[in-house]
Amino acid sequence: MFNDSGWTADELPDQSGRNVVVTGANSGIGYEATKAFAAHGAHVVLAVRSVERGEDAKREIEAEYPGASLTVHEVDLADLDSVAAFADWYDTEYDSLSVLANNAGVMAIPRSETTDGFETQFGVNHLGHFALTGHLLGVLRRTSGQARVVTQSSMAHESGEIDFDDLQHEQEYDKWEAYGQSKLANVLFAYELDRRLRAANASVTSVACHPGFAATNLQLRGPEAEGSRLRLLGMKAANAVLAQSAEAGAWPLLYAATHPSIDGGEYVGPGGLLNMRGHPEEQQSSERSRDEATARRLWSVSEDLTGVSVDLPAPSDD
Repeated sequence: MFNDSGWTADELPDQSGRNVVVTGANSGIGYEATKAFAAHGAHVVLAVRSVERGEDAKREIEAEYPGASLTVHEVDLADLDSVAAFADWYDTEYDSLSVLANNAGVMAIPRSETTDGFETQFGVNHLGHFALTGHLLGVLRRTSGQARVVTQSSMAHESGEIDFDDLQHEQEYDKWEAYGQSKLANVLFAYELDRRLRAANASVTSVACHPGFAATNLQLRGPEAEGSRLRLLGMKAANAVLAQSAEAGAWPLLYAATHPSIDGGEYVGPGGLLNMRGHPEEQQSSERSRDEATARRLWSVSEDLTGVSVDLPAPSDD
């Protein structure tokens, strides 16, 4: 097990010749991860909902790293047709994918629905990334060497519970319960994906991570959507006083994506105060996140909801 020893993005190995996809790459942790990957030689596809904001991010990174190799392409994780279109485009343009960083997300927003009728937090945070990973599995498996899928979760997964009787929170909606469910789904998915990849003897591994408490716009979107000035000010104050930088918040993702000690099935997060900040280390996720029966059921339900059948065998019970 890796322990906190001061690892930062400066220690990324050379990424030359590797293709990386980062969802939500135009801001926050996704932006910082994209910048670090590009600074170390990777070609990074910024998979973003707003191409305009993605191009702004691309220009900023290129100004800091003139040799950066970056491409911007649209993907709306709240629209399964957009997810499929992105994957088709990528599969046409590229013959390899070394890292798929399932990073984008929404947090604690008023109830709304995706284009396909899913509760937005579950639909974007889990189902969109489940579908994207399924569509890109072929190119991941064709990649020379070991490819990795890194799925961003949150400490909020610890309070999450998968309510199969009301996955879309139609009967009763609490924004934090819905967020916790979506983040628990992220870890369950990452672990189940790794088990299935192992069963298929694939040269792809799956890892979960969380950023701790990092100062990004993610915390501000819920209060902004609610029109709550008081909550918005509170979140801004918490970001200023308690949070680590978005740059440091990206370290667990970067470590999970690149460190040679990662075998698959790990959960990586910051090892400092209350796991909210600090350098990355391997951690223990919640007991619920390690329930393999729940993970298998969620996988099956996710295939049914998205219409994406992932070509991987279920792991044996032995």
